[in-house]
Amino acid sequence: MTVTIENILHETHQRLQAANLYYGHGSDNAWDEAVFLVLTACRLPLDSGDEVLKRPLTPEEQERIALWQSQRIDQQRPLPYITQEAWFAGLPYYVDERVLIPRSPFAEWINQQFRPWCRPEQLKHILEIGTGSGCIAIATAMALPFAKIDAVDISPAALEVAKKNIARYGMENRVTLYQSDVFNELPKKTYDLILSNPPYVSEDEMRDLPGEYLHEPAIALKASNEGMAVVDRILSQAKAYLKPHGILMVEVGYSQAIFNRHYPNLDVVWLEQTYGGEGIFCISYENLEF
Repeated sequence: MTVTIENILHETHQRLQAANLYYGHGSDNAWDEAVFLVLTACRLPLDSGDEVLKRPLTPEEQERIALWQSQRIDQQRPLPYITQEAWFAGLPYYVDERVLIPRSPFAEWINQQFRPWCRPEQLKHILEIGTGSGCIAIATAMALPFAKIDAVDISPAALEVAKKNIARYGMENRVTLYQSDVFNELPKKTYDLILSNPPYVSEDEMRDLPGEYLHEPAIALKASNEGMAVVDRILSQAKAYLKPHGILMVEVGYSQAIFNRHYPNLDVVWLEQTYGGEGIFCISYENLEF
């Protein structure tokens, strides 16, 4: 019997739906994940239409899909690690287990050139702390063609992935990588905007994460002090690295309530995303006194 893309799509969907899986790495349901898995395995564009459904699968494609189904279901590996591709702000990036899978609501603010919190024409020098795959730094460089971005990460392995993505998009002259523990090894300079999606998962919360998240590097997820340890360091040092008109934007996700308890008097603005996501705050240079 000839196996078509339509056949394998429905089979993959049924297998994913019957498994005890968590969806939080680019899709939120079994059907979208089945489409991504099958089309990527067949080297077809993700926006392919119905015309591909009757196309027969090659033996190699069938073998690849079976392997990827097994890795997703039996190992609970997030699909982007299996395909080694994740999308952020409308563009694909190489990812593997050395970095977090891109999923930050920062994408919406990058696409808006950080309006209304910043004036795009003033954003000449930007710092990203905890760059991982480099997706935020690269997308920011694309959205702001006159900006230079410094991107730091404590992990040399993560920086290897970021370097690969920077080369993919020809951003070597716009995005500069530094291995640094927050600000520690960064040259002393000031920025118009500092961005960070730092680790903010507490040790207790790590124990309750779905299995898919345990494939991601713990160093990029876990932080002490109820998840606030790295955020604490960013807030305590950021003013020395900001220009007087500068802005700090930090993502703490679902830890927003914990942040507010730790910093009840800090004058931050919590951003609202049209397309979902939570826990990004914005604070000006002037308000970084506490």
